[in-house]
Amino acid sequence: MINNWHYGNEVELLINGEGFFPRVFASIRNAQHEILLETFILKEDKVGKALQLSLIAAAKRGVRVEVSVDDYGSGDLSEHFVADLVRAGVALHVFDPTPRLLGVRLNLFRRLHRKIVVVDSEVAFIGGINYSSDHLLSYGPEAKQDYAVQVRGPVISDIREVCLELLRSGSERKNKKFAPVTPTPDIKPVGTMRTLLSIRDNINHKTDIEQHYIRAIASAKRRLFIANAYFFPGYRILRAITKAAKRGVAVTLILQGQPDMPWVSACTRLLYGYLLRSGVVIHEYCQRPLHGKVALVDDEWSTVGSSNLDPLSLALNLEANLIIESAEFNQQLYEHLQSLAKAHCTPVNMKVAKLGYWWRLPFIFLSFHFLRIFPTMAGWLPVHSPKLKLLGTNAVIHSSAASNISTASVTTSRTAVKDKATIVPKIKIFGKNKKECDTEKMS
Repeated sequence: MINNWHYGNEVELLINGEGFFPRVFASIRNAQHEILLETFILKEDKVGKALQLSLIAAAKRGVRVEVSVDDYGSGDLSEHFVADLVRAGVALHVFDPTPRLLGVRLNLFRRLHRKIVVVDSEVAFIGGINYSSDHLLSYGPEAKQDYAVQVRGPVISDIREVCLELLRSGSERKNKKFAPVTPTPDIKPVGTMRTLLSIRDNINHKTDIEQHYIRAIASAKRRLFIANAYFFPGYRILRAITKAAKRGVAVTLILQGQPDMPWVSACTRLLYGYLLRSGVVIHEYCQRPLHGKVALVDDEWSTVGSSNLDPLSLALNLEANLIIESAEFNQQLYEHLQSLAKAHCTPVNMKVAKLGYWWRLPFIFLSFHFLRIFPTMAGWLPVHSPKLKLLGTNAVIHSSAASNISTASVTTSRTAVKDKATIVPKIKIFGKNKKECDTEKMS
């Protein structure tokens, strides 16, 4: 587990798309050298198109733009959407592309679930918000409640390095001459907060986020507050939570009451009786789907990130959380969650938890045993190095002088599946030396 704490940071809580998107887009518009962006979901709606235009404008003015999206979460982007990015010089990478079977995505496990942006090593964003309109209140009743943070200060060096490491280890260009990367400059302190980047991968950091949660919960003396969209944690976290409640810590959970994936909430509710008997207070957020992944302990420790407390996030996906030690940030998050619980949540009691108890009893029994053995089961699933498919010729663009590129034309190659075609751009860049590079079809 990494304990690379950095002092002198400034962290600002961003709530929902209204707080997040304007900050990210403004930072991209102001970028001068480099944009690194990772996301699970990029949709071709008004938010995705706004991001696309911002990235295109940055690439056209000479900014290095590296975008990594997950094949499962972002597999429906159109030919024109992708081609416009590539034509402008954006390096668009798809994480672990896998063919569909009869149009169905089967690559559910070990996904790129992180949501990270780093701009010019000066500002970074990390959290749980994807690039889609359902993170805006204007989307309607199904708009998601979610969180991210804007970060300035020395911890950005770790965030940038994590993004670059994924590009180095997973890119098709790793055995070729990778476009030169400027070393991260020494970043001066800009605030007073102590922060740490915690990641989960399938090689060196398999349990880092889980261990940070367990350590923080075990140290709790006064209060523990968790708001998490998909709550079906490993047995070690579950046991740490109940132990904290039994020793007198005020433990409060905010969980989904209006689920976007009902089967996940059904699993969560199997745990209610066990948690309530231990003294845990449970609220179901009912205003709209909860998508946040935040927590706080006592008066200093807080975390915001992409990691749910479920088997996929804790044992399979690539995740990233920022851990913050700051009384000011902790109190701000606490007051927000308290207001959420009072205004928009329904408390859960034993009467509710016991509804259908007898027919659910076998499932409760099985769920606890599943949580005990899932880390071992996850180890049975195939593990491979991260794989990124590059859908552009940014390597050529980076190594060519802008003045040598006179025109760019885009053609497309189509890999057909039974009910849907996946469009992958084939780029030809013509200049004085007529350099040409075609991307392979995405398998």
